[in-house]
Amino acid sequence: MSKTKLEYIWLDGNAPQQFLRSKTKIVSDFSGQLEDCPLWSFDGSSTKQATGDNSDCQLLPVAIFNDPGRINAYLVMCEVLNADGTPHATNGRATIDDDGDFWFGFEQEYFLWDSETNSPLGFPANGYPEPQGQYYCSVGATNAHGREIVEEHLDLCLEAKVNIEGINAEVAAGQWEFQTFAKGAKAAGDHTWVARYLLERTAEKYGVSINWHCKPVLGDWNGSGMHANFSNTYLRTAGNKENFDKVCQAFGPVTKEHIEVYGHDNHLRLTGEYETQSIDKFSYGVSDRGASIRIPIATVQNNWNGWLEDRRPSSSADPYKVAARIIKTVKSGMETSPATV
Repeated sequence: MSKTKLEYIWLDGNAPQQFLRSKTKIVSDFSGQLEDCPLWSFDGSSTKQATGDNSDCQLLPVAIFNDPGRINAYLVMCEVLNADGTPHATNGRATIDDDGDFWFGFEQEYFLWDSETNSPLGFPANGYPEPQGQYYCSVGATNAHGREIVEEHLDLCLEAKVNIEGINAEVAAGQWEFQTFAKGAKAAGDHTWVARYLLERTAEKYGVSINWHCKPVLGDWNGSGMHANFSNTYLRTAGNKENFDKVCQAFGPVTKEHIEVYGHDNHLRLTGEYETQSIDKFSYGVSDRGASIRIPIATVQNNWNGWLEDRRPSSSADPYKVAARIIKTVKSGMETSPATV
């Protein structure tokens, strides 16, 4: 009888930012298929998802990945259910009106954080390193800090079959980025959350933590976002600027609704500086990294067939909620477009 480790992963009830939790279940003669992952319970009173006198919550497996670096093991992304089987209030994934025609590419920025100095890797114990400008896509020990962690993370994601598309050093010292891709809001969230989990687990080995806050270093340092690239058949085959304008313009009236799900403390990052638009304003433009939504030059060069990038989501935002909100707004823009009449 063979034994297999299933690492159940879920989002807790912490607010305003949910954190990842996980625990290992041992099963016998496992098929490797999602449908054979059983429901499992946990103590919700220890994750801010229940009270002690009614503590049982349930884990519903929704996606499965290889668990790299462990023998006979899988990663199982889960939704949280109440004891009666209904979605828990913290379960954002269950609320998504999904649409597989939408493709998402998330650019997840983060800081590698030195817990001893309480500052990013590459920062001295007191003060600051050289001003930003030399760190983006950099090489060399004085510029790229923690490369061994991000390279190992990349390899683990590939082994896990997470749809990771690339990595790079970012604008600030100790800041990095990875990119994920998936079709559909739920799948996009699954792949991004599992990639986050693997990053946290990898950094543990090196005694380093991951700082997901959107502006952990105040002053003349870039914040961290989770830029959301998105498209559907309509955008991928639009064929003219007017149709892109209609979709972009649909985002303006619902700026508040987007900001509400784009991550906490985002006002510290979305100031109109450091490649951002102000949190209370909306704008879009071709190649404009200071706009709320950037129209990539590749879309224009491809005869206005392609995708858009919403630059406002913060590094701590829930990709499930971000993708769901984008789908809703794009569809509203399509309803007013001549191409759909």
